[in-house]
Amino acid sequence: MATQRLAAWATSLRPESLPEGVKNAAARSLYNYVGCAIGGSKHPTATKAYDAMTPFFGQPTSTLLGQRRKVDAQHAALINGIASHVHDYDDTHLETIIHPTGPVASALLAFVEYRPKSTAGTEVLCALVAGIEAACKLGLSVWPHHYDIGWHITSSTGSIGAAVAVGKMLELDTEAMAHAIGIAAVQSTGMREMFGSDTKSFHVGRAAQNGLLAAMLASKGFTSSLSALEAKRGWANIVAGGGTPRLDHYIDQLGSIWEIEKNAFKPFPCGIVCHPAIDGCIQLHHELAEKGIKIDDIVKVEEKVHPLVIELTSKRTPSDGLEAKFSVFHGSAVGLLLGKAGPAQYEDSVVRDQAVIFLRDLIDAHSDETLMADETYLTVHLKDGSTLEKHIEHAVGSLEVPMTDQQLIDKFIDQCSAVVGSDKVKGVSDALWRLGDSEDVKQILQGM
Repeated sequence: MATQRLAAWATSLRPESLPEGVKNAAARSLYNYVGCAIGGSKHPTATKAYDAMTPFFGQPTSTLLGQRRKVDAQHAALINGIASHVHDYDDTHLETIIHPTGPVASALLAFVEYRPKSTAGTEVLCALVAGIEAACKLGLSVWPHHYDIGWHITSSTGSIGAAVAVGKMLELDTEAMAHAIGIAAVQSTGMREMFGSDTKSFHVGRAAQNGLLAAMLASKGFTSSLSALEAKRGWANIVAGGGTPRLDHYIDQLGSIWEIEKNAFKPFPCGIVCHPAIDGCIQLHHELAEKGIKIDDIVKVEEKVHPLVIELTSKRTPSDGLEAKFSVFHGSAVGLLLGKAGPAQYEDSVVRDQAVIFLRDLIDAHSDETLMADETYLTVHLKDGSTLEKHIEHAVGSLEVPMTDQQLIDKFIDQCSAVVGSDKVKGVSDALWRLGDSEDVKQILQGM
């Protein structure tokens, strides 16, 4: 009974039982999440969501990260979830392309502030781990068929992960946790068709909101099926897309193979399959400069990329920043032209800049099934007939070339300075790194 086994594992998980590597991965995941939520808090997508929901806000208990104001927990989960994902800069479980922390942390932190009593950082990190493990194990059990038919796997698994995390905070027993999982399972949300629009980040916020609702309902005795995941007409069989779910295989791994330790962090705010090409183009930018070669000397750029790059990020003429996040051509162009590809390089004005468009049109990307997902071959053709080549075996941000703590700090400061102020951003960053040692997480969140 996969549902009840997952529930039993989650309810029995304790902070002191977590390996040090898992605790460190959880702290890094939460740190990166808050940076992304603050960095995305002023994005038009987050603003539109806030404006639309304002008439329905309830008791202001939970912080909107980066906005220094509170709303009710349900809407905080929704809006923080949207903000955390809108730049496509959040963490990625590379085996499934799930962005696991957004749905889980958005629900978890909103609930932590809502409840009257103080919450220690160790409790928060333990609940985060439980939620992320649940989401990623379930994602693995239906991968890749679930994703291939069009589900946005981040949100379709994220509602369950969020329910598990909040359920831990509510101290649900095993049966109530199983009901929470079932209530969340019927609220699966997200379609890949929405990539490049406001609705992609809505998926993450809605999954957080759904998970929070599921746990709260279960805490009051609301029931669902205790076989919600594995039943013939249950979650896994419905969303597997014709594949055979492997629920038992991955449930068996709980507590022995930790998915959160496989979590990777993005150096660039766009579809992760673009990262090898962007990494290579940034390196080529510096090599061209060192050789005194101008961008005007380029006549063509050829890229050999993994097939998913073409499938997911082949928007040739993106009209704005959201669409550009799914354009390997835009990411490569700004990397080659500007030597960087941060949030500022995905602003609408940059996407429409003529110099960027000109270079973007010189880039051709071709699918190569022999390549790994984080690998690419680039060839720059110059006017004099010479070429410059670059092979990226593992892109920065991969498990083989992970972002360091200092790189995460630099990323945090870069995206958050304009929101919280350059004079305050380091203090906010330092406070977040100490969250795991805090006796009252609410005090830290209220300064975000």
